[in-house]
Amino acid sequence: MAVSVYTYAQRPELWEHSGDLAAEVWPECNRHGGVLNENWGRLTDVFAEFQFVLYDEDDGDILAEGHTAPCPWDGTLAGLGDGIDDMFAAGFRAADAGEPPRALCAPAAEIRPRYQGRGLAGLILDAMADLGRRHRLSSLIAPVPPSLKERYPITPIERYVAWTRGNGQPFDPWIRTHTRRGGQLVKPVPHSMRIAGTVAGWEGWTAMAFPDDGEYVFPRGLALLSIDRARDVGSYWEPNVWIVHRL
Repeated sequence: MAVSVYTYAQRPELWEHSGDLAAEVWPECNRHGGVLNENWGRLTDVFAEFQFVLYDEDDGDILAEGHTAPCPWDGTLAGLGDGIDDMFAAGFRAADAGEPPRALCAPAAEIRPRYQGRGLAGLILDAMADLGRRHRLSSLIAPVPPSLKERYPITPIERYVAWTRGNGQPFDPWIRTHTRRGGQLVKPVPHSMRIAGTVAGWEGWTAMAFPDDGEYVFPRGLALLSIDRARDVGSYWEPNVWIVHRL
């Protein structure tokens, strides 16, 4: 496997042949985030140089995608805000206003399921850091969805991120990949990405029935889904963990 990194600005045609990689990686509900959906389609228009693929030169296949966006983070803990929704929207507001970015935000890393477990996560993080350095940004900041949190949806994210293995390293594999590359876990965020929809919508996304009001565990959910049948709304806040890489 000979892996190359190409940005959208360099090889836009690769995106035409990559298929719907997000559908392979994320649960259906994650494709309905309010703030992300409002802005996601602008990524390749506004930040073409910051979207990239890992491309297998031998087989001509797209192995993974990395999505990043310059943002106006001021370097403070408070400035990180409440996660992916806040920072993603701030990046586009700054770009529209012509404000110079200070950091690079990494809202998504997507590895095709058949290529997972081959060390590509580290390559994606390295490519993101290289992008940040190339554009003279001070930090790479990632609102990380912990990869095993879906097994512990009732555990608060603040407790989950404190778990460690016997050797003292983080319990979560995706967090561990970041910290091994020098990332610093700085802030758990219980309300990072909001996903809201009708009850019927959520039943379709999850292949579950929600016959009563209350909170529910659902497949691949990192936290609980709140159902209000009288208002016909299901509301879910996905938790993340802010990890900062100094460049």
